[in-house]
Amino acid sequence: MKTIKLVVLFLTITFCSCKKENEETKVFTKDKINGNIQKGPFVNGTSLTLFELNANFAQTGKSFNTQILDNSGLFEIPGISLISNYAKLKADGFYFNEVSNANSQAPITLYALSDLSNKSTVNVNMLTNLELSRVEYLLSNGTNFTDAKNQAQNEILSIFSITKPDIIESELLDISQNGDDNAILLAIAIIIQGYRTESEITQLLGDMASDIRADGVLNSQSLGSVLVNDVRLMNLSTIRSNIESKYLSLGINAIIPDFEKYITIFLDSTNFIFNNYISYPYILDSKENVLADSSFNPTPGVIYSIGAFLPTGTSLKVKIKKSPGFNNNALGYLSASFNGWTFNNYLPDSTELIAYGNNQTVNVSALFGSSPSIFSYDFYIYENNATTPTRIKTITN
Repeated sequence: MKTIKLVVLFLTITFCSCKKENEETKVFTKDKINGNIQKGPFVNGTSLTLFELNANFAQTGKSFNTQILDNSGLFEIPGISLISNYAKLKADGFYFNEVSNANSQAPITLYALSDLSNKSTVNVNMLTNLELSRVEYLLSNGTNFTDAKNQAQNEILSIFSITKPDIIESELLDISQNGDDNAILLAIAIIIQGYRTESEITQLLGDMASDIRADGVLNSQSLGSVLVNDVRLMNLSTIRSNIESKYLSLGINAIIPDFEKYITIFLDSTNFIFNNYISYPYILDSKENVLADSSFNPTPGVIYSIGAFLPTGTSLKVKIKKSPGFNNNALGYLSASFNGWTFNNYLPDSTELIAYGNNQTVNVSALFGSSPSIFSYDFYIYENNATTPTRIKTITN
């Protein structure tokens, strides 16, 4: 009897062990996984890695590697077998920058986390990347996968003043397709892009991920200002034209969605503060600046500066006219280069200085004549393509 009990116990232990092993090695298969990698579309040569995750969302060490198939960002991974239906994707490469209308100067890396059980298409984009850190945090604290994805996605949208509870999963969005959901993705991608370099985008994404990881809220006002600053200065019609022309050159009949609507919603509704203003230092190149906000009374024969600091994306036009009733020509310029200014002297009653910002100071040296006669000039200052003067400053001796 004792022997029989030992045999039964042995068989029971063996059966349970085999059952546990079979559960851990359960195979989840897909004929293929495909999708698009987009900031703008990633270019040929971009690498894509799919990492196998276990039921606890940890990487097992198994991965599948491929490269995109063309300059539209399309990829395909055939015949995958995984121990769970969860996977993490990593894309690394160059991409089309819709703001500069050129391919990026350096690569960036984007991620996506997806449940493959009901899909064979997984896109990697700015929204999949932004939500990743928050999703992983929620999963680590016991939230189920579907709820974690939904919560993180809506929290990301809230950062950009967007509310759309029924938006589809981020990895199904496509900037080349029509529809509000795709428009939201493209709007966020453009806001993140701004006038930033690839290294600046990488840092911004990392800083945002760290900030929102634990509570889903972008608490840093400085990061919020970074999001507002560039997009407020952009020409959205030019950006649309850039994207449409890019897809046309790829032979793709893309329908670019109405991203402008969601950028406008962001700018109109956000509590983040724009702080990327053109500035007019009191002293430039050791000389008093005519354009400074302070009062100014020139001394004839003394050299002054006419200049400003222009953040990237800003523009400045200064129209200089003799004040009504003054006919003498007292203002002269000492530099042929104009140090960032474009000088227009063809106007019948005025001259213009025009400059476009790239985080630089523009400056020209000038003096007012030594004649004892009285002179007066009006400086009409137009910031960021304004059609009416932002400020008018009158200079009188």
